[in-house]
Amino acid sequence: MPDSLLSSSVRWSQVWQSQIWSPPTDVYETDSAIVVKIEIAGLSPEDFTISLDDRVLTVRGVRRDPTSKLAYQQLEINYDQFQTEVRLPWLINESAEIEATYEQGFLTILLPKARARRVPIKEHDYNS
Repeated sequence: MPDSLLSSSVRWSQVWQSQIWSPPTDVYETDSAIVVKIEIAGLSPEDFTISLDDRVLTVRGVRRDPTSKLAYQQLEINYDQFQTEVRLPWLINESAEIEATYEQGFLTILLPKARARRVPIKEHDYNS
């Protein structure tokens, strides 16, 4: 392979690798929870940071490439920093425990829904 082609291939892979990427994410609801399911293989539970702030769920982390490669011939697996943000249109019960599990390459987060509460209406006493 000519040196110019090799060096451009290495540079291209370095630029590609330095971008923050977003893993495939599903968001759905059940009767009692909002479920966020993220496909992100090759990590450990401690590789994720999960935060909830003002109805925005943010998941961050880093997937490191365990091998060293001279140049990529094809690059479809994302490595380096990733982040996904989910804007939640539903109210979340923040006093209940949010659960997160990581199994077979999927991070699944269960966010308990807030229950609507009934507000009592007081009758106004017009005689006072």
